[in-house]
Amino acid sequence: MDWNQRLAVRWRAVRFLAVEAAAAVVSLALLVAGLVVGALLILIVGWLALPAYLRALRWWAGRERGRAGRFSGVEIAQRYPPIPEHAGFDDLRGLLRAPSTRRDFAWVAIHSITALTAGLLAVGLPMAALNSLAIPFYWWALPADEPVSSIYPVTSWWGAAPMPLVAVGYVALGWWLIPVMARGVAALASRLLAPPRETELSERVSALTASRAAALDAHAAELRRIERDLHDGAQNRLVAVVMMLGLAERSLRVAPEQALPQLLRAQDAASDALSELRTLVHDIYPPVLDELGLGGAVSALAGRSAVPCVLDVDRLRRAPAAVEAAAYFVVAEALTNVAKHSGAARVQVTIATRDDERGATMVIDVADDGAGRAVESAGSGLAGIRRRVAAFEGTMTIDSPLGGPTRLEVQLPCGF
Repeated sequence: MDWNQRLAVRWRAVRFLAVEAAAAVVSLALLVAGLVVGALLILIVGWLALPAYLRALRWWAGRERGRAGRFSGVEIAQRYPPIPEHAGFDDLRGLLRAPSTRRDFAWVAIHSITALTAGLLAVGLPMAALNSLAIPFYWWALPADEPVSSIYPVTSWWGAAPMPLVAVGYVALGWWLIPVMARGVAALASRLLAPPRETELSERVSALTASRAAALDAHAAELRRIERDLHDGAQNRLVAVVMMLGLAERSLRVAPEQALPQLLRAQDAASDALSELRTLVHDIYPPVLDELGLGGAVSALAGRSAVPCVLDVDRLRRAPAAVEAAAYFVVAEALTNVAKHSGAARVQVTIATRDDERGATMVIDVADDGAGRAVESAGSGLAGIRRRVAAFEGTMTIDSPLGGPTRLEVQLPCGF
């Protein structure tokens, strides 16, 4: 790290600590307000004021998470139990005893002292260094009974001469101490305001349980769809082929000249059944995904779309086969919905791979200029998309106001 970078790091630390010192005044006010509200809990007015105080405390703690996260580069998670609009006594008592409330109040109490002290030192050390450098130039102008107050009273040239060395000491101390204090204040926020590991593990277990249930539901729905397609489509066609072959066999024995047209019809029906079986197999896992990847497979979908489709896959990277298959079906179902229900003249599909601290995520964005009012109801295509996405712990959001446009966004964790 060169000198410019070192200086930039320390200047950033000074700014952070200066802001934290000002924020510490607000924390001190919230600490006093919390003590007052706590003392008033013996009266009804304290319980009436508690929801507003908890909201203010959460908001201020959230601002600190943002400041500390931006300085340290590590996002601090924020998880709170909801505050009901009309909370009863039991609800308020539960919120008062919640670990998140205790964490926030402990942070306010400690932050009001440590951040103010660190901020004053971060500003005071450079100012003390400048003052020490200037003392030899003005000490003599002060009255003898009011000498310059530094680390010792300066009353002579011999006392003023070492002041530049004292300034160097202040600079050296600030050069080392200011970044340490800034990291300490940020680490304090991360330690006190981040939810405990047990909470994260509990939420992770809940998420895995939900995704497992969604995967089972999606698997069951897929099996029902395959069974329905086989029963209503290919099976009926194969039954028709068998009947036609039976008629052709009978014709060969009774009227051979009538057998050829019947065999030709049976051949056509068998070809239709084979085509339908191929389509069904393609829907289970499109072979084009292995051959061309998701970008090529979706390009084929866009080319067959009934609504003119603009496709952007420039920022897409390869993903696990299961994720690419899910993404393919999301796009296929979305384009089908656009063609059937939107009345759109144009649709744009964007698929990109985005990196963050949790890993890589595939983001699918489907936007059309249709009439809007897309409704996610039971058994609808949108419900099927959500079910398939939930199996991968992904998310789906849809924005479809009356009059359009409609935008569907799906995020699928890629697991790498």
